[in-house]
Amino acid sequence: KVKSQLEEKEGKTFDVFTAVEFKTQVVAGTNYFIKVHVGNDEFMHLRVFQSLPHENQPLSLHSYQGSKTKHDELAYF
Repeated sequence: KVKSQLEEKEGKTFDVFTAVEFKTQVVAGTNYFIKVHVGNDEFMHLRVFQSLPHENQPLSLHSYQGSKTKHDELAYF
């Protein structure tokens, strides 16, 4: 659901976009930290926010980090 948001921010499209790991953090909603394989040996870390159910808001890409590898630790950012 956030692939198009990332593509818009990066100004490119990703042929490969596969989540390989994730962590969560409960706040006034939920932060998801997701490691995504975007092709070749390239990975990105995404921070996606899901608001509380009663707010009825879509998932939103809060921030991301590029130039990651398969072995980089997925951590809060």
